[in-house]
Amino acid sequence: MLLAIPKAEILERQQKLFARLQQNQLDCAILFSVTDIFYLTGFHFHPTERPIGFFIDSKQQTHLFVPALEHEHAEEFAYVDKVHSYPEYPGLRHPMEYFKDALLEAGFVGKRVGFDADGYGSSMGYRGPKVSQFLEAQQFQSIYGWVEEMRVIKSQAEIELIKESCRWGNLAHRLLQKYSKPGLSEIEITTRASSEATMAMIETLGADYKPHGNTAYAIFRGQVGAMSAFPHAVTQNLVLKKGDTLVTGAAGEVWGYHSELERTMFVQEVSKEQEKYFNYMVQAQDIAFENIKPGIPMSKVEEAVQAFFKENEIQHLTSHHTGHAIGLLGHEAPFFDLGDHTIIQPGMVLTVEPGIYVRGLGGFRHSDTVAVTEDGIEMLTYYPRDLNSMICI
Repeated sequence: MLLAIPKAEILERQQKLFARLQQNQLDCAILFSVTDIFYLTGFHFHPTERPIGFFIDSKQQTHLFVPALEHEHAEEFAYVDKVHSYPEYPGLRHPMEYFKDALLEAGFVGKRVGFDADGYGSSMGYRGPKVSQFLEAQQFQSIYGWVEEMRVIKSQAEIELIKESCRWGNLAHRLLQKYSKPGLSEIEITTRASSEATMAMIETLGADYKPHGNTAYAIFRGQVGAMSAFPHAVTQNLVLKKGDTLVTGAAGEVWGYHSELERTMFVQEVSKEQEKYFNYMVQAQDIAFENIKPGIPMSKVEEAVQAFFKENEIQHLTSHHTGHAIGLLGHEAPFFDLGDHTIIQPGMVLTVEPGIYVRGLGGFRHSDTVAVTEDGIEMLTYYPRDLNSMICI
């Protein structure tokens, strides 16, 4: 299989954005979102204090604005018409002065300009002016979220990359379960499983494989024993004990595309209390699967899951929605949430992960990645979900 999104598809994405700009009577556009720039150009980079931006002029020519240290990198990998660069940040002359020059050269003055943000932003020490402070435009309009909306429906090429991610998450998780023994620390187990899965991945996929993110991995993220009752615990370097509840996560990114596989496991034995909540969780996930159909709002799936929790009087043990979209980011919109009424459509890729959290006993959460089809879903993750398969021997 092709382990990247082909150039033709990336250029088609640009055409879709051009069309929406025209429909909204906008002449030009500026984007600073790292994920959206990658989606529209194929250029993957690490954002820092140095500003990077993508812009489209009124002739539908595409431009990338980067620091000098990224110039050759961008020319090699970005599907754009022109690359502009500046010496360094903060520099003797601020990068936004160079950006202004590039916009003036591209004819942005007096035009109707859409942008996803009024300037570059970074938590790494960047300080700089807003675009609206240095560019004289006829109109500024926010187009924040436009490209994110384009990303909601996945192409077949995107789904194939996500499926490949699922395959390597499956292997990493299999190794994680194999090595989950009493007396070993979570870091020791996850390091071994992730390393072995990654080596198998790169040897199998070969030189064409580019992660643009994490290679194959499987983790506990601190959800070991009683700590598993915290939905977003962090690694604690805990040592596994017999009877511990474990909540896991595994995946392997392929050209930036994510998947999500999570399982609830038990070290060597499972108590009746653990079994009870495990079964509730699996039933809730099954209800979600059954309710995901094109044409209904995301909120209806959450309503069905919440009704099950209420019927069994365990709603107080739940603390998050049932799932979310996934793709170039681990969490994307829309969400299986009571407040999200986005209509489910074929081509969406979603996680299904209702959770139950019992203080002192543990957390109970499986997560599976699914693709919406014309009449329901296709399961992309395929690791066992039953109780007997979840006991680490």
